[in-house]
Amino acid sequence: MTATTVLRESERDGTPASPRKLFQRGGRGDRMFDALTGTSGLLVLSIMVAVGVFLAVQAMPALRRTGFSFLTTAEWQPDRGQFGIAAVMLGTVLIAAVAVAAALPISMGTALFITEVAPRWLRATLVALVDLMAAVPSVVYGLWGAKLLQGNVIGISRWINRWLGWIPIFSVKGADPSSPLSSASVYTASTFIAGLVVAMMVMPIQCVVMREVFSQVPPGEREGAYALGSTRWGMIRVVALPFGRGGIIGGSMLGLGRALGETIAVLLIISPRFDMNFHILEAGGNSVSALIAGRYNESNGFGLSALMAAGLALFAVTLVVNFTASWFIARSRSGASSDA
Repeated sequence: MTATTVLRESERDGTPASPRKLFQRGGRGDRMFDALTGTSGLLVLSIMVAVGVFLAVQAMPALRRTGFSFLTTAEWQPDRGQFGIAAVMLGTVLIAAVAVAAALPISMGTALFITEVAPRWLRATLVALVDLMAAVPSVVYGLWGAKLLQGNVIGISRWINRWLGWIPIFSVKGADPSSPLSSASVYTASTFIAGLVVAMMVMPIQCVVMREVFSQVPPGEREGAYALGSTRWGMIRVVALPFGRGGIIGGSMLGLGRALGETIAVLLIISPRFDMNFHILEAGGNSVSALIAGRYNESNGFGLSALMAAGLALFAVTLVVNFTASWFIARSRSGASSDA
């Protein structure tokens, strides 16, 4: 009634009616909640900045001595002044790439099965089982990979080397995959095996993100596909997968961020080496996190500063990967409504 009266008075004056600004005065509970959430957000950002500043300060002596060569040197001899993360960063990227490549089809298939195929009475159990995988300590995965998985994967490594060995990344020096009497030690403690173990650890993270995105597919689009005669797979292919493309990319990159920083599982499996090794099936490799965990107790002074510099580089890489993943997830179609 008041809005109508204002509109009529404006019409009499000949000026268009302007919208009024609305002010909401929250209660004490709302103000406390706003203050708490704002403080929590600032605290998280402050901790992240503090970690970065601490690593930068501690790494400064090592970075001053090496300069840009810290990113291009493959050796790790801080006592002689010859050290860099080129080899370990390459190993980190290769392990993470193997992990994401192995986990992506499993996590996507699991997310689609839970949201589109599994009956309602089974979904809660499957969700709980996937979430429990994320709660298993990494040292358990490492022991499982070193004692059980490694012996059973050597045959797969030999098969890949036999049929795809012409591709440089799958070749193994000194191996004869066609001979059943050739030693299997050339395939043990490899980047490939470490990547498979890390894949089991990143799969729950990827699956959770993809499941949340797929569960938000607009019912109108799903029912419209069925109404046009689509099969279940056809609906998934033309509706669910395009809708969740951002979530798939974001979940994969979140898993990549987790894989880049994995430590104990890689340390228990990998055989440390400091050279530019592109052969993922070949024994030996390394990662930045495994280097820090393996050398921390025996390092002091300048050696510790070098490890801090390696940690700073890993911190920067994981930040870039996680922020990129958040960008993709935020710009996915999750939560979009349908006009169908």
